[in-house]
Amino acid sequence: MSRKRSRSRRLAMQALYQWQVTGDDLGEIINHFLTENREKDFESGYFRDLVHGVPARLDELDAALKPFLDRPVEEVDLVERALLRLGAYELLAHPEVPYRVVINEAVELAKTFGADQGHRYINGVLDRVARELRPVEVKAARQRG
Repeated sequence: MSRKRSRSRRLAMQALYQWQVTGDDLGEIINHFLTENREKDFESGYFRDLVHGVPARLDELDAALKPFLDRPVEEVDLVERALLRLGAYELLAHPEVPYRVVINEAVELAKTFGADQGHRYINGVLDRVARELRPVEVKAARQRG
């Protein structure tokens, strides 16, 4: 797992959180994060893809999450909502990233930024989403143990 890729996810989650809270223009949010962080410390292209991709596919992501949520997506804590959408986006749009990496990264971010037991919620929901979106990969991984 690349540190730069992890940092990109962390920044993307923070940018998506800001977007959810403020509704500010995505371009402005992205530019702010790019000027506030040294681009050599993260993959700026991946960061941009995540921050643009989640809002662009919001309805599709929320629909993928909905069957596995215990409440409407609008009622999910803002940090957890950003992480769930980010994880679902990576599962859909980045098949080159193993599903376990997507889930683990989201869980670690939830431990840092989320509510006390939020990481368990993130883990459970994204695990079920992965089984739905990447059934072949999940089945193969479980057969390997």
